[in-house]
Amino acid sequence: MEAEILEKSYDPKRVEEKWYKIWEEKGYFEPTYDKTKPKFSIVIPPPNVTGALHIGHALNNTLQDVLVRYKRMDGYDVLWVPGTDHAGIATQNVVEKELAKEGLTRYDLGREAFLKRVWEWKALYGGKIISQLKKLGASCSWSYERFTMDEGLSRAVREVFVRLWEEGLIYKGDYIINWCPRCETALADLEVEFESVAGKLWYIKYPLEDGSNYIVVATTRPETMLGDTAVAVHPEDKRYRALIGKNIKLPLIGRIIPIIADKIVDPEFGTGAVKVTPAHDFTDFEIAKRHKLPFVKVIDEKGKMTEEAGKYVGLDRFEARKKVIEDLKKEGLLEKEKDYQLVLGHCYRCNTVIEPLLSKQWFVSTKPLAQPAISAVEYGFIKFIPENWVNLYFDWMRNIRDWCISRQIWWGHRIPVWYCSSCGETIVSREENVDICPFCGSKELKRDEDVLDTWFSSALWPFSTLGWPEKTEALKTFYPTSVLVTSFDIIFFWVARMIMMGIHFTGQIPFKNVYIHALVRDEKGQKMSKSRGNVIDPLEMIEKYGTDALRFTLIALAAQGRDIKLSEARIEGFRHFINKIWNAARFVLMNLKDYIPDKKDLNFEELPLFSKWILSELQKTIKITREKLEEFEFDQSAMQVYHFFWDKFCDWYLEISKIYLKDPNYRKSTQKVLLEVLKNSLKLLHPFIPFITEEIWQYLPERETEHIIIAKYPLYEEKFVDEIAEKWVKILQELIVGIRSIKAEYNLTTKTDLVVTFRSSDKEVLDFIKNQKEPIKFLAKISDIELRSNYEKKKGEVSVVLQEGEIFINLEGLIDVEKEIKRLEKEKEKIEKKLVQIEKKLKNKEFLEKAPREIVEKEKNSYNDLKERLNKIIHYLSDLK
Repeated sequence: MEAEILEKSYDPKRVEEKWYKIWEEKGYFEPTYDKTKPKFSIVIPPPNVTGALHIGHALNNTLQDVLVRYKRMDGYDVLWVPGTDHAGIATQNVVEKELAKEGLTRYDLGREAFLKRVWEWKALYGGKIISQLKKLGASCSWSYERFTMDEGLSRAVREVFVRLWEEGLIYKGDYIINWCPRCETALADLEVEFESVAGKLWYIKYPLEDGSNYIVVATTRPETMLGDTAVAVHPEDKRYRALIGKNIKLPLIGRIIPIIADKIVDPEFGTGAVKVTPAHDFTDFEIAKRHKLPFVKVIDEKGKMTEEAGKYVGLDRFEARKKVIEDLKKEGLLEKEKDYQLVLGHCYRCNTVIEPLLSKQWFVSTKPLAQPAISAVEYGFIKFIPENWVNLYFDWMRNIRDWCISRQIWWGHRIPVWYCSSCGETIVSREENVDICPFCGSKELKRDEDVLDTWFSSALWPFSTLGWPEKTEALKTFYPTSVLVTSFDIIFFWVARMIMMGIHFTGQIPFKNVYIHALVRDEKGQKMSKSRGNVIDPLEMIEKYGTDALRFTLIALAAQGRDIKLSEARIEGFRHFINKIWNAARFVLMNLKDYIPDKKDLNFEELPLFSKWILSELQKTIKITREKLEEFEFDQSAMQVYHFFWDKFCDWYLEISKIYLKDPNYRKSTQKVLLEVLKNSLKLLHPFIPFITEEIWQYLPERETEHIIIAKYPLYEEKFVDEIAEKWVKILQELIVGIRSIKAEYNLTTKTDLVVTFRSSDKEVLDFIKNQKEPIKFLAKISDIELRSNYEKKKGEVSVVLQEGEIFINLEGLIDVEKEIKRLEKEKEKIEKKLVQIEKKLKNKEFLEKAPREIVEKEKNSYNDLKERLNKIIHYLSDLK
């Protein structure tokens, strides 16, 4: 059978779209519900419907796809649920910006018409990221695609809300929340981005009620003093012990407020006396509850001062700050101000400074939900990989606060609550619409204006996407899911909430493993951002280098617990590997022109040495690759196959096969070995680089399946492991590399008429090398190798010491010895100077402490490399002299 020949070079654009379309049409991505197969399932972390594929998505989805393709090939029935999140605030902002171009606001349209516009926008642009995921090669089960606001998921959201209400775990109440005056909505704690900014610390005199003295309070937000209801000191602070219980007169307002003692006060901050503004500070809110203080709200939802702020009413909060400071100065109540570095919270969407605000909101009481979720991880039912992320999870969960689930926007799941104007009752319903009050029959109903936090629907994702609350076949078959792949920044946002909701509503954990992948940074370790201009666009990289090159780069760099330092040069580097695979496959196929397939197994014992060795190395690679994939060590599994294919198969076996293919005794078995190794290598590589592996697969003369995507992942077979062959090939490789290094050092790489002498005291080694002379001569590009048990170095000879002996090459007449000595001495001098410089750095305590870790490591590696090179030069100089 004549094998087809691959084109000279690999063109990813030609094959990627073709194969993805075929895989999808053939239904390979869909689960089979075959009861005999083990099950594997993943839910995709749903990207925002507003989103476009960024490098974080590319990493996250590539890692999931590696697992999915591996498990599918390994005989599992696989379900990978894709979908998108409605992304409440983000999507509403996008549509509002579009309206602004028309000179309109959402209020001009009204709620119903505005939501119609959002759905229209979603229909036009919401699928963009899905098509980009397909471009990445993500083999999702697309018939299961979900959207957090589709009919089924909306029903699940209402069901969960009502059940939690019935259980007394949802309530509405006044609470201090993060408020964005620009978006006019509450924000979850983790939706607030904190940054250090230069500010001021103002020291204000608060006069005692009797006028005898004053107490000085330090604050970074003087405008909020208008809402103070106490001043607090630490109970053990001797400076203020006598003042505890006395009253003071609030400057500018005149309200009489008490001095109280509370252990939460830090005596080291400012003067040790702090103002208590319960309606505008999280800590003060807790103090007020403990001491039963009143709540005075002086800033409203638009960031303007309320009537409670007296003469400052209507001013923007920052304008009010300036006016308050001016007035304090006029009244002689501002003692001093000083520069102060403070940490300010900003809205994660619009970057507005958030305002802690007392507000009536809907909350989930989380402590009863948190305990089972903590236990599930404590007892190992759910594992975090890497394990150190468990500590962050426990820290958040053991200090959990009630979850504010209401948002003051229009796009999202509207809270299923109605208020009856006639009887005053609150109606909480599973129905989409309620028209009549079940308590009094009135039609005078008003629905709650708020929508649910986007993360509320996302928290149900592992079971709502499978049809819950219905007991669907998908839910019975694929829940709990096998693994969740996500990033550390949403462990609490999403992972913890899924665990809480999953256990509470299904009685089972939502997933068994949580793999936390690293962040992708630039090559210097900096966070990627448009303002820095260091963003790497995955779609541009795919266009330039192909999907497989980008995927393999991300996987190869995805070491557990370490951020990825990505550069375009790295992607380009791995593109060379993709080309190497193509060229190797082309070589194999070109040498199969007269290959006749037969069903007989290889007679392992009759194979030549290097054929035994490559098959043995293949088995070790299969074993380690599988182990590393099971342990989520993506980088190590990928690099295991990379080094096998490039370093062993291409650099050694393909070269030696050129001799074996010419030998009639070995030609057929060598063809079979070449095909066997290529076929298994393609299967090992398919989960990482699906497109090129499928393209080459189609050219193989023997393949057990039409497409590689459904081929069996290679299994480890111990019968092909030959440690003796490995031992002898290692000796040969060391010998050949030794000869090559001398030739390279003295610029003799094109010289093929060299005679090399090899000395060894081990007769077995000499006999073995005698039988392997042809491969040595061919691979080392020499004319002959003489074997000696005793040999004295002659004048003009250089040598390399090996583990099993020593190589000698006579350079007389081949090089100008004096010139060579000068060259090496010059290089030696240069290296010695460089070593002194690096040594100085590495002995400098300040450098070791202050320099980035990677810079220190780089210097240490340079030092070791230079030291090794110096030792070689000293040895060569000794030979030449």
